[in-house]
Amino acid sequence: MIELDGIDQLDLSAYIRPGDSIIFGQGTGEQLGLTQKFVEQRASYSGAGVFFGTAFSRTFAPGHADHLRFKGTGGIGSLRKLASAGVLDPIPCHISAVEGLLRDGILRSDVVLLLVSPPNERGEYSFGLVNDFVRAAVSRARVVIAEVSPHVPWTPCDQPLLASEITVAVKSDTRPLELPTASFGELEKRIASHLEPYITDRATLQVGIGSVPEAILAMLGNRRDLGIHSGMIGDSVIDLIEKGVVTNAHKGIDEGVSITGVLFGTQRLYRFAHRNPLVKLCPTSYTHHSSTMSRLKRLVSINSALEVDLTGQVNAEAIGSEHIGAVGGQVDFVRASALTGGRSVIAFASTGRHGDSKVVARLSGPVTTARSDVDLIVTEFGVARMRGRTLRERVRAMAAIAAPEHREELMRQARMTWSEL
Repeated sequence: MIELDGIDQLDLSAYIRPGDSIIFGQGTGEQLGLTQKFVEQRASYSGAGVFFGTAFSRTFAPGHADHLRFKGTGGIGSLRKLASAGVLDPIPCHISAVEGLLRDGILRSDVVLLLVSPPNERGEYSFGLVNDFVRAAVSRARVVIAEVSPHVPWTPCDQPLLASEITVAVKSDTRPLELPTASFGELEKRIASHLEPYITDRATLQVGIGSVPEAILAMLGNRRDLGIHSGMIGDSVIDLIEKGVVTNAHKGIDEGVSITGVLFGTQRLYRFAHRNPLVKLCPTSYTHHSSTMSRLKRLVSINSALEVDLTGQVNAEAIGSEHIGAVGGQVDFVRASALTGGRSVIAFASTGRHGDSKVVARLSGPVTTARSDVDLIVTEFGVARMRGRTLRERVRAMAAIAAPEHREELMRQARMTWSEL
């Protein structure tokens, strides 16, 4: 392992070749010093490709496509600007599939850039904030370059990163990206209130980021012995752990430990996770795999949508050709919840920013979650219970939770297919 005292000493062209495929930590796990250097030196390895999971930094811009090729799982966060500019080519896939794509060489991993903690007393590095598919990428990489920052927590992971796995370790004082807790108002509280009967004591939660999930977590202060098994967690989980709401005592597996793949939060969460045995970062082959989740008890999966049609088909990816979201782990958790005696929830506001209905007669984008998999669809106007219902029953239930001003038109369009409605 080569050790450098600063990013300024690093010449990436010595390690990256034109045409290489680059993998790096997503979201808060982006190694900001390395990616900035990567962008600055891009002409030296023109034609190199980058794979994104999610991104929330301002590092990459459409103009960088002059020398770089971009692809990824979708348009979440700052990737939306790349997708809108037509320089990001989305790969429709479950996040659980990325490790397999890497192992099989379908998604190449020539060079991996990582953000890691300083080593512990045994010389082991921690992935710190993101441990989803990065280890699978490391196992196939020709070169692994690690940005080592003292501001990254040494978080317990399924496996630590060893010095022998690192090609170049670069010291950095750069603080990792932070994602503050999303604010929520009365609208989000109304949506959350409809879930009150469905999140019981001893349930296991999977919750994403955003204002609706935050409103849901905020109402759980009177629950007992909840568990966490999720693709990501944010700062709000700390509140539930410190209040004794989350104990992970009745999940069925990983007793006493909140399991996640990534930490999407602030320094508060990072400090909490540092050497804390109550939190563990695992790869998607564990967090999202059916063999793992089928052993959980009462999994309540809470996800969102861009739009849902009258029969329950969920679009969480794109409106027309504009990629805004991604498949992510939604389908993995929706299906898993049915195996555990739990519930799956698709929760969203009934209208968009311009008053357009997000309950639609026909989707304007792809089907992310099939109508055969959905369970509960929730807006501020109530809950549509979909499991086991006929198509006509679903249409009536979905129209009832649409915004009142759109219900008549939705039913008019529905009658073009189902005249008996």
